[in-house]
Amino acid sequence: MIKRISFALLAFSLLLPLGAAQAQDTPPPSGPIYIVQPGDSMSLIASRFGVTLADLMAANNISDPNNLAAGAKLIIPGLEGIRGVLTTEVLNYGDTLHSLSRRNRVPEAFLRKLNHITSPSELYAGMGVILPQQEDITPLQYRLSITQGETLLEAAIRTGSDPWTLKTLNDLPGTWAALPGDVLYSLTGNEETGQASGMPATFLSVQVTPLPMTQGRTSKIIIQTQPGVMLGGTLVDMPLHFFQQEDGSFVALQGVHVMLPPGPYPLRLEAALPDGTQQSYEQMVLVQSGFYPNDPLLLVEPETIDPAITEPESQQIADLTRQATPTRYWQGLFQSPAYFPDCFTSRYGNRRTYIGSGTGEKYFSFHSGVDFCGGEGLPILAPADGVIVFAGPLTVRGNATLIDHGWGIYSGFWHQSQIKVAVGQTVRKGELIGIVGGTGRVTGAHLHWEVWVNGIQVNPLEWLEKAFP
Repeated sequence: MIKRISFALLAFSLLLPLGAAQAQDTPPPSGPIYIVQPGDSMSLIASRFGVTLADLMAANNISDPNNLAAGAKLIIPGLEGIRGVLTTEVLNYGDTLHSLSRRNRVPEAFLRKLNHITSPSELYAGMGVILPQQEDITPLQYRLSITQGETLLEAAIRTGSDPWTLKTLNDLPGTWAALPGDVLYSLTGNEETGQASGMPATFLSVQVTPLPMTQGRTSKIIIQTQPGVMLGGTLVDMPLHFFQQEDGSFVALQGVHVMLPPGPYPLRLEAALPDGTQQSYEQMVLVQSGFYPNDPLLLVEPETIDPAITEPESQQIADLTRQATPTRYWQGLFQSPAYFPDCFTSRYGNRRTYIGSGTGEKYFSFHSGVDFCGGEGLPILAPADGVIVFAGPLTVRGNATLIDHGWGIYSGFWHQSQIKVAVGQTVRKGELIGIVGGTGRVTGAHLHWEVWVNGIQVNPLEWLEKAFP
């Protein structure tokens, strides 16, 4: 009897709201708890959970929305039937509503309500997903896929589990209910199981960084596969090139165009198996703004904004930078090619409007690289090892040099007064390759440096701060 009374009191106490109870005429509002993160605001939290700012403030007896500290606990109204502490995680590539439900052992209907999801297609890699923290439940870390003609018992033995555990963990109506190709989750794993996700079993793990992606930045995709698999795919409309690393994984580097409007875009992965079959997976990934400002209007020579001249020249450079050399020449961080490495006259990505002198013709574009301080005669150094694939005069870019660093990575150096290298020449990091000048479309002598990643110009400074891959 004492045990029954104690259990009843414990169960009753779990139903009480957090914090000290206060006497009042109406019951206090109830709901799940969200822990405020650094950078959060009341309006941001209200928007994230689909509630009004007024309701959120009323539920938490808050009169000043600006008085919010990281670590504070907020009750989220309007989510009847949901309890516990809520957390926000970035949705990884390969995650689906079904996989989130199975891996975290939370009903799909619960996740739909919590995240205001009306369609599974609304889940984009890189978006924030709200999940409940359940103290007595650990998210599952391993997955397996049922092959054609395989029973759940055979799959369980193959991965070190048993069919009854898999049935319970994956909420199957019976051990007979697993279908070929279905992705299940397990407490145990071995070399045949992969990282928990909703992707086909051929992809043991897929890591996409950063998420969300950002305009003008370099994206990295690292994949572990079953043996003998050949990889391909596309990001937005650019074909991906995968190269094998020392640990056996495959990596593809891809630039995100600086003018690509923010929003979801397709990332498709394709795998050709040794038996001739193919597996693929596609999911939308979120691209966010890089918040690039506008430069002042620039007055230039009319021929440098004439499409009859600019388009063929741009196409020439684009054709060269789309080639993905299988040899990787660079290692580690790039170094600045400039004599004054920390002084800039214009940053990458800035929106620009050029006006033809004497004509009034306008040309709208973006700044495709970084302009360094320092005028005529300063040295230009190779930022990393590579091979010269272009060295010569151009109308817009002036005296130009292009270095192939391998794996689809290129550096371009425009407006030089002198070119100190020749096509086919191998250069080393820090080696003299040219002299700063004022040739081409310029308003004064300077060094313009840009980096191309698989056919897309990206922020060069990122390559000075982070070692790829």
